[in-house]
Amino acid sequence: MNEQLLNQIILIAIPIFSIFMLGEFFYGLAIAKNTYRLNDTISSISQGLLSQSILLCLVFFQIGAYELLYIYLGARSFTLFWESWYGWIIAFLIYDFIDYWLHRVSHQSALLWGSHVVHHQSQLFNFSTALRQESFFPIIACFFFAVMALLGIPPYQFALIGLFVLIYQFWMHTEHIGKLGWFDSVFSSPSNHRVHHAINDEYIDKNFGAVLIIWDRIFGTYREEKSACIYGTQTPLNSWNPLWALGSVFINLYKKSRNYSGLITKLKIFFKSPTWRPNDEGVKDSEVVANVFQIYNPPLTGLQKWVAVIIFSVTILFSIYFFITVDQYAYFDKIMCLILVSIGLYYAGFFMGQKKQPT
Repeated sequence: MNEQLLNQIILIAIPIFSIFMLGEFFYGLAIAKNTYRLNDTISSISQGLLSQSILLCLVFFQIGAYELLYIYLGARSFTLFWESWYGWIIAFLIYDFIDYWLHRVSHQSALLWGSHVVHHQSQLFNFSTALRQESFFPIIACFFFAVMALLGIPPYQFALIGLFVLIYQFWMHTEHIGKLGWFDSVFSSPSNHRVHHAINDEYIDKNFGAVLIIWDRIFGTYREEKSACIYGTQTPLNSWNPLWALGSVFINLYKKSRNYSGLITKLKIFFKSPTWRPNDEGVKDSEVVANVFQIYNPPLTGLQKWVAVIIFSVTILFSIYFFITVDQYAYFDKIMCLILVSIGLYYAGFFMGQKKQPT
């Protein structure tokens, strides 16, 4: 699957996802259960645009590294096996199993959580939340999925399975689909995934499955949805700045590590749980937040809304143009386009942010 085909899939997905989001929005209005807010939706879509723009600059990690491993180190003699109908099923199970552990480790290692956290920062749960994709995911994922290349699973097969898994996960991000009986016991579903995004004490670090929920049942991380879910992160972002959303955890980890002495301790802060801290130190953890359930929703004036929407709309149009024409650009040009997209999204978030009141 080359870069041009990847771009075509992205361009096809944009209007399809937009239709589903509009449908969910109007359905929510019709039943008096709207799950959208303008500022949150712009923030979520911003992360989607930013992740795709970064992805176009990291194609090597998305598929290039896999292809190299497959060509030079992969067990290519097994190609015919993997291309059989049962080979496809086994390859999918391997992918889903690896994805489960990648997802689980991304919650349990502070450094990886810094990359994954953007997907959880929304305090709402709707189809736009699914677009909050991790911008640095390809770099981390290529190390986990390398085993599939070594097993001789062809790159196109790996890419198609990955695309199916990604598209499958879109529909799980909604509050308008309830429990689905036996389906919830086998597959990841909206009910199961709501638990995963919730910060209720009983739901923390549960239901990591991508397509199948059976891995959670086997390894003890499954939790059924019972009480109402509270969404977001335990340390709220409280910002619409897409660049701060990407880097805040990394910056806070660095600040946290400066409170402690010893190289081993500092490294543990980055690689252990995001909430880990040395037991024998009395340094106050600056990441502890008193009220994690407070909704971040600063009031917007009419002017703020219009300016933010106009800037955001222009950035979307430029992003689509970038996606369409990216194969014509040198790498430096791609980086410049990424910078322009980032600037546009930054200012859209800036005009939606809390403004200081005059004294």
